[in-house]
Amino acid sequence: MINLHDIRYVRLGTPDVEAATRYCTEILGLQKIRTQGNAVYFRSDDRDHTLVYFEGDARDHATAFELHSFEALEVARKVLQQAGTDSHWGTDQECEQRFVRAFVWFLDPSGNRIELIWRPQHSGWRYFPSRDAGITGFSHIGLRSTDLVRDEKFWTQIMGARVSDWIGDAPLLRIDEIHHKIALFPSEYPGVQHINHQVQSIDDIMRSWYFLQEKGVNITFGPGKHPTSTAMFLYFEGPDGMIFEYSSGVRSIEDEASHLPRQFPFEPVGFCMWGARPNIKEFKT
Repeated sequence: MINLHDIRYVRLGTPDVEAATRYCTEILGLQKIRTQGNAVYFRSDDRDHTLVYFEGDARDHATAFELHSFEALEVARKVLQQAGTDSHWGTDQECEQRFVRAFVWFLDPSGNRIELIWRPQHSGWRYFPSRDAGITGFSHIGLRSTDLVRDEKFWTQIMGARVSDWIGDAPLLRIDEIHHKIALFPSEYPGVQHINHQVQSIDDIMRSWYFLQEKGVNITFGPGKHPTSTAMFLYFEGPDGMIFEYSSGVRSIEDEASHLPRQFPFEPVGFCMWGARPNIKEFKT
């Protein structure tokens, strides 16, 4: 089984890099750190970067997870091969684009591009946001799944994730003590479904709620509170229809032996315990 250390970054294609850059700095509150070729890199914490927008197809997404060692990458390739999943080494040029020493990429059963990376670059400088959104770091993603039961087996039996809870058949998956780093949601096609950044408190969520409304940003869900992770949240629309989320107060699961995943209904009460109703396709029946 593959042992994922942590989620690291998301890469998103876009036909309008300039508009995506304005959104990330003026609305989302990330720090632009560099432009390299046709790509713009953004920070949200002490990692070199956690989000990249590059010129390309808006359906071209990749999500990276860090592994502990180069040997773990080699083991991961063997595990994937035994599971019938083709994997490929990243080229030197691709490693330079990602600021990593080595990586392996593959497609999960739904077609989501996943990159397993080794020795990603850190920053010695503190994260300095372009606006005070209260962001403390990039935390998790929602992934689209064309078959939730099949993909849950892949992520738990091959990738080493554990189910924290279910909403209907949609599993919330953890790779460390945080309630979830990956959430699978039903879809007819692959891709990143939403991108989460943690913020310091409910005050930051509410400040952003008013700020986003003033800026005319489409708020798709919340403010609310998830009964699964206990996180207070706000979802809103970004470039090319991507959904972004701010949340605070996510639950940690430190005692693996005593945790039993819970089943929640795939309806508004399963997503929010305050009564907010989602305007997000993948959160609806």
